[in-house]
Amino acid sequence: MIANADRFPEVGRTWYTQGFERVLATLATCFQGLADRELLRLDDPLLAANHFVGLLLWIPVNKAMFSGDYRAISKTERERYAQAAVCAFLAGYGPPGLSASSRPSLRKRRTG
Repeated sequence: MIANADRFPEVGRTWYTQGFERVLATLATCFQGLADRELLRLDDPLLAANHFVGLLLWIPVNKAMFSGDYRAISKTERERYAQAAVCAFLAGYGPPGLSASSRPSLRKRRTG
């Protein structure tokens, strides 16, 4: 999509509005519900959704785009990125009483 967006802008716009933008809107609705229950602090749920998705996708997407290596990343690496994204998101958007000890751990899990 990204590589051909300038040649086929209608296709890129459609993909974005019918796919990615809908996912962001759904996340924003979920985040607003969590904020209503005082589980998140946010003023703009759509911006928070964009931040969260950015935290999740930044590393793997940029690795693929800039290296040309489109092989799937390992399950361990995906879990590590996801856990780090959640921790960073909660550091910025979590409730005021969320202590560091109650946040998910970023320690690397060792498997036998």
